[in-house]
Amino acid sequence: MAEHVPPQPDRSRMTDFAGHPLVVGVAPDQSPLVALTAVSLARATGAPALYFAHVDTSRYADVEHPDGSVTHLSIDPDLDDEEWPEREAALTDLVRRWMAEQDVPWHFRYLAGRPDRALTHLARAVDAAAFVVGSHVRRHRRLTDFVNGSVSMQLSHRQHRPVVVVPVSVVDWEGRAPWE
Repeated sequence: MAEHVPPQPDRSRMTDFAGHPLVVGVAPDQSPLVALTAVSLARATGAPALYFAHVDTSRYADVEHPDGSVTHLSIDPDLDDEEWPEREAALTDLVRRWMAEQDVPWHFRYLAGRPDRALTHLARAVDAAAFVVGSHVRRHRRLTDFVNGSVSMQLSHRQHRPVVVVPVSVVDWEGRAPWE
């Protein structure tokens, strides 16, 4: 039996930046620099919109809709998480504040499941040209924890769209990077 080889990046699979939206990852404590970078890139490339998205890993996608939104459920069927609408409202308000002075149209999606898969579903649904995400700032003890916890790393290895990683916390050359 032949080994399965997923479709590889190729010029035939590229989505031109011009006229295509960008997907922007959102976390509750995220720096506004990620949004500002996405706005700058959208203006430079003529992106018609930004799709901000937060992925709730305590929930899973039950139904994926054509517009990139999802119907989701709690991972634990005995625990009905009724607080997710408040988290969604708070994140939407956060993006609204970031985008208050900006002239780029935007949308917000509250997604569920694995961040790399959920963001990829959204990018496919809206025919996005690329992703914009913040750098991974949590410190881990092992390299494997850093790599597995990095949404940018997972996206860059599991789908064909470019991933723009915005540095939100840096160390000088004498300091230790998150994977060190």
